[in-house]
Amino acid sequence: MLRTERRVAVTGIGLVTPIGNDLATNWDHLLAGRSGIGRITRFDPSGLSVRIAGEVRDFDPGAFIEKKDIKKMDAFSQYAVAAAQMAVDDAALRVQPAAADRVGVIVGVGMGGMATIESVARKYHQTGSEKVGPFFVPRLSANMAPAHIAIRLGAKGTNHVIMSACASGADAVGEASRLIRFGYQDVVLAGGTEASVTFMCVSGFAAMRALSTRNDEPERASRPFDRDRDGFVIGEGAAILVLEELGRAAARGARIYAEVAGFGANSDAYHITMPAPEGEGAARCMRLALEDGMIEPLEIDYINAHGTSTPHNDAIETQAIKRVFGEQAARVAVSSTKSMIGHALGAAGAIEAAYTALAIHHLTIPPTINYESADPACDLDYVPNRARPARIRAALSNSFGFGGANTCLAFREYRQP
Repeated sequence: MLRTERRVAVTGIGLVTPIGNDLATNWDHLLAGRSGIGRITRFDPSGLSVRIAGEVRDFDPGAFIEKKDIKKMDAFSQYAVAAAQMAVDDAALRVQPAAADRVGVIVGVGMGGMATIESVARKYHQTGSEKVGPFFVPRLSANMAPAHIAIRLGAKGTNHVIMSACASGADAVGEASRLIRFGYQDVVLAGGTEASVTFMCVSGFAAMRALSTRNDEPERASRPFDRDRDGFVIGEGAAILVLEELGRAAARGARIYAEVAGFGANSDAYHITMPAPEGEGAARCMRLALEDGMIEPLEIDYINAHGTSTPHNDAIETQAIKRVFGEQAARVAVSSTKSMIGHALGAAGAIEAAYTALAIHHLTIPPTINYESADPACDLDYVPNRARPARIRAALSNSFGFGGANTCLAFREYRQP
């Protein structure tokens, strides 16, 4: 396959998560090991076996969206628009009308407008009203997240949504990087968004017995790789990254957090929810990202793990890392930021991509909090409980989704010529 010389820089980051509604707060709380998980406040969870989640709190859509437009958007679109505006401001990017068709938007979404669907269904069952408002379809449609971003910024290039379960946000970043590398776009706003703390979402995942039931200790419930983990904690939020052709970014004096160097995506083709045995698919995916980025395994200093805090998946991911890195696996720092924000489903891979780029830029590896008891099946360096200063030459960010969707992003530090 022909390769171009175009490289992809991360020049802006916007974040809305359970640990903060801006980049600076996210990073401060991440390094402090602060949990954003608590008792559910969006609805009364008392009748459920799971009553905890990683909710976005104190979010003011009016700070980013005109009042008349707020009612046209489900929360997942509101989060995405806010994260995109913060990312653009962070990058000091302005979309020029003459080059607007060279600026794209790709957003990963897992569930879409679940809150909108639930509210209309609840009204129907409670009142018998069959009236559906004119904004029902635009609010719930997953593609409205990138659409609203493009409308506000005047970005007239590629615009689409990716839905690949928990790999959605990472796939969006990976596909966007390819568009830039091969010359189809010069700038792409890429990321993921989700507003999944709803009765139906929580009930559904609880019925699968996928969620932690540590209701009395919400801040300690998400504990990836720990022996006493009992399931993931559902989260929500958004991350948008400004990806830019490196030469263009350097020419305008942009700050460069890191480079997106490689992208791997594949399928287990095994089961609707369970990963392939011994991490076979995940290992192939990591190798694809390394090969795509022309990165040797010895160059990888950090892996932001999928690390959901489920007994089976954490052990399988550990096996996959060992398959790729062999005897060198023990020297690679591996952490799961889901320990602090929970699992944001379609947004998770984008949030973790942002955290990985920030770790490279700030020379600091975020911790895995709540790691208290070693599990023989999980025996790598999980950066327990405290952030760690470190130069990161290159890093991987893993995202694995239902249906066997695997995605791995490879990032490299940017060294100014």
